[in-house]
Amino acid sequence: MLKTALQPKWIGTLALALVLATVFVVLSAWQFSESSSEPPPTQEITETPVPLTEVHEPQRPMTVAEADRIVDASGEFLEATQVLVEERLQNGNSGYWVVAAFRPDDAPDDNIIPVVRGWVADPAEADELPAGEPVEIQGRLLPPEAPGPGQRGMSADGTQIFPTLSPAELINVWDEPGYSGFLVAFETLDASGTELGAASSSSGMEPVQVDPQPETSDINWLNLFYGVEWTLFAGFAFFFWWRLVKDAHEKQLEEERLDREWQEQWRAEQLALRQQTQAKD
Repeated sequence: MLKTALQPKWIGTLALALVLATVFVVLSAWQFSESSSEPPPTQEITETPVPLTEVHEPQRPMTVAEADRIVDASGEFLEATQVLVEERLQNGNSGYWVVAAFRPDDAPDDNIIPVVRGWVADPAEADELPAGEPVEIQGRLLPPEAPGPGQRGMSADGTQIFPTLSPAELINVWDEPGYSGFLVAFETLDASGTELGAASSSSGMEPVQVDPQPETSDINWLNLFYGVEWTLFAGFAFFFWWRLVKDAHEKQLEEERLDREWQEQWRAEQLALRQQTQAKD
């Protein structure tokens, strides 16, 4: 079989199998690298308040390590930026998130971030926005939602209503540079420490409580399966070459056996013919 494998045709086929196997191994390594993703931060990290500007930078995507963090921010709400986000559930009831643009004092280039101030069942229950007043906010930092399809509505008092909370869409509406994520405010305090948000007893809004996401496995089993699959393909490339060589070798042996049998039969026939000729003489 080695003699068959060393024929130029099969050496060339082996080289092709090596190229294919190399490609499969590279794809396998890539899938294995993709199967292990960055794990989300533990609750010990997410529930420890940190300044917003220390964990998230404006105008860039939010990472897994930044999402769900409880952050503090000092600044002010921008006038005439309050909007509503529809179809938000609170204790089984559908209503609206009350959202406004907030500019942190230490945000680079005066970037703003959308802040969920509270939940209301009716747009008329939303509190007036304390625009231009210095406030301290503590809340959970969340990744953006995609812009929703369909028409944007308007409440009876002229407040815009959106289907999703997309910071990219709101930034265009407010015409201000901003962060990619948004905040759900747990408390909003003025300079004297008085609650101005939904946590106030006089507020018509209800606080929105968002818990951290449950910890999940950092292994992507689908990518891991694909990695194993590409490894098997690499092995199959060599198996396929070996099978072709083995079939060619067995075919050659069969042809040689048939040649020997034909030659033996021809010699037997020639011998019988000579014997008949000699008997006649």
